[in-house]
Amino acid sequence: MDQVSAAANGRSFVVTNRSVVAIAVPMTLAYLTTPLLGIVDTAVVGQLGDAALLGGLAAGALVFDVVFTSLNFLRSGTTGLVAQALGRGDELEEQAVFWRAVLIAVVAGIVLAALTPSVAIAGQWFMSAEPRVSEAMAVYIQIRLLAAPFSLINYAVLGYVLGRGEGGLGLMLQLVLNGINIALSILLGLKLGWGVAGVAWATVTGEFVAMLLGLAIVIRRFWAAPRLPRNRVLDLSAFLRMASLNRDIMIRSFSLLAAFALFTRQGAQFGTVTLAANAVLMNFFLVAGYFLDGFATAAEQLAGRAVGARAATQFRQAVRLTLFWGFGLAATATLVLLLGGTDLVALITTSKEVRAVADIYLPWAAFTALSGVLAFQMDGVFIGATWSRDMRNMMLLSFLVFSAALLVLAPAFGNHGLWAALHVFLLVRGFSLLAILRLRMRTAF
Repeated sequence: MDQVSAAANGRSFVVTNRSVVAIAVPMTLAYLTTPLLGIVDTAVVGQLGDAALLGGLAAGALVFDVVFTSLNFLRSGTTGLVAQALGRGDELEEQAVFWRAVLIAVVAGIVLAALTPSVAIAGQWFMSAEPRVSEAMAVYIQIRLLAAPFSLINYAVLGYVLGRGEGGLGLMLQLVLNGINIALSILLGLKLGWGVAGVAWATVTGEFVAMLLGLAIVIRRFWAAPRLPRNRVLDLSAFLRMASLNRDIMIRSFSLLAAFALFTRQGAQFGTVTLAANAVLMNFFLVAGYFLDGFATAAEQLAGRAVGARAATQFRQAVRLTLFWGFGLAATATLVLLLGGTDLVALITTSKEVRAVADIYLPWAAFTALSGVLAFQMDGVFIGATWSRDMRNMMLLSFLVFSAALLVLAPAFGNHGLWAALHVFLLVRGFSLLAILRLRMRTAF
């Protein structure tokens, strides 16, 4: 296929409700396996009847999440670049983006694995937990980080798959990864009595098997495609572009973590019961976030492909349809929480005090899906279009506005003010990106 026909093929696509749902639904299901895995791991260790082990698992998982959230750019950055190459009809660049991401994953993974003792010590210092909790946390981290190269390669594989809009394949890979993890957690952690170490080894095994399967699928596909010259993979300008994109996404992720950390810290100032109630209610927002992430992923692929094809009509349709579905889902989630949130709170906690406080602030939590849907969807659009600098800058602006709102509203209105500040953060993120989008579209097409 010559370059002209390849480009024409890349541009010949339409964005429909079906194409949005074909990506969003499988990936929503895939993302929901992650909290399920966390529940199973907690239940396995909880069956051992030792609070210190449970605390060590929770602390270790928190440290791990902080470390790997900063590296999630390998997934989202790869998705945007592959989608754009697909839009241009450039098969060689699709391959090159994937292998560049794999190279970064291998190097970063090996460095992380080598730094395992230091990460464990830093985690123990940060958590400042009792000795037995710290010991269990160190065991989890030291085993779990052995899988760092596998985990990061899986990010690259998933990014490539989603960049091509293959949500079903992405779901299958996540089911294999988390399915093996869940089964081995029960076997090693509970049946064989390995405890926290068993849960950690289950994760390592799941990541390794998923990596082998993902690489096998992708390499087999590349084997039938045009042969990729090595110098194209190692192109310095392309590596620098990927590094710039990844840096901006990482800054955005850190800012998001910082905002949630400030929210939790401020909640702690209102007392233990309020802190616990906020934690229960934040679970509702996070679960809604997993659903909204599915449509954000669809926005990444479809917007990125449209930018690559320089197809303004398809880009506008991608933005319009993913926003339509996102708002529909967010409205449904809000309605469910308003009508049944009290019963859900009762399922999560048996504490009457926590239930009573959570019920007071439940409407604030219920409406986070609606106030946050534009932020999720715009993130997807900007990642797919690789307009990462704008996304980074608007996230930093939103964090500053959130901090100011927190300083003003929390002292004046207590926990109501804290939740109001969170809504301000979500709304500023979404509308600031929407404003930038209008300017970007004038030059992109």
